Amino acid sequence: MQDLHKIVNFVTTSNWLLLLFGGMIGLMMTPVKFALGIILGGLIVAINFHLLKNTLKNMFHPEVVSEQGRSIVSNVLVKYYIRFAISGTVIFLLISNHIVHPLGLLAGLSVVVASMFMATVLELTRLLFKEAV
Repeated sequence: MQDLHKIVNFVTTSNWLLLLFGGMIGLMMTPVKFALGIILGGLIVAINFHLLKNTLKNMFHPEVVSEQGRSIVSNVLVKYYIRFAISGTVIFLLISNHIVHPLGLLAGLSVVVASMFMATVLELTRLLFKEAV
């Protein structure tokens, strides 16, 4: 269980770091709309991931589970779909009002995927080298 917490914390931290570095590189090397797409897309997914982490952490405490029982899953799903609808609306408004470049937004939305990929590679290398020793 401790390893799982380390991985989730790594993904959360690397989300913000990738957003920071991606946004800075985007501002230096791409047009403003593209860079703004990277920054806003990264913010959307990083905030969503952070809120999902907090929701799951708060809902699966032993006290909450013993009090609420089966309604926990429905509470988590309701919060998830509300965040999903808000994110979809924000993304729609950003693209339809031509505030950001769609490819920049897509690059920003990929921050969590890149963080999870990095966490997977690091964990696999840790496991492989642990087995080799």
